[in-house]
Amino acid sequence: MSNLRLVTIDRLPVMPDRFVPDSFEPPRALDGPGFRLEPLGPQHNERDHEAWMSSIEHIRSTPGFPDGDWPSPMPPERNLEDLERHARDFETRRGFTYSILDGDDVIGCLYIYPPEHEGHDAEVSSWVIESRAELDTVVWSVVTEWLSEAWPFRSPYYATRG
Repeated sequence: MSNLRLVTIDRLPVMPDRFVPDSFEPPRALDGPGFRLEPLGPQHNERDHEAWMSSIEHIRSTPGFPDGDWPSPMPPERNLEDLERHARDFETRRGFTYSILDGDDVIGCLYIYPPEHEGHDAEVSSWVIESRAELDTVVWSVVTEWLSEAWPFRSPYYATRG
């Protein structure tokens, strides 16, 4: 026999298995004034890539994107990997990313993920392309109300506008 012994650890940090309760069904759409939301996925790749690549500096100056590191230029293939990850997160309920659309045009994105800010139960951020900047406050206002009415969060963090 070796000198190994079994050690029992009483306390380990435990992360919740789910970001939202099992009983909660995440909305698959939201129609707002001048836009609609649908879950982001690989089908949006070309339009999503074009949207954020056209508005990098504008997105970096949007409330909720304070570090100035994202977005950074990348090829469409790398963007597709990100979209596939966001779609997996949605299906596994680890986070929820929506494409902000006007007709078939991607004009922005909305992210709902576990919180980074203490005292909050969700971290929410959104951006719109520079040519549709007037919708930023509209999206923020509509989504803020939607979060309080249709989601199980009590205290989401979503950087204020205007």
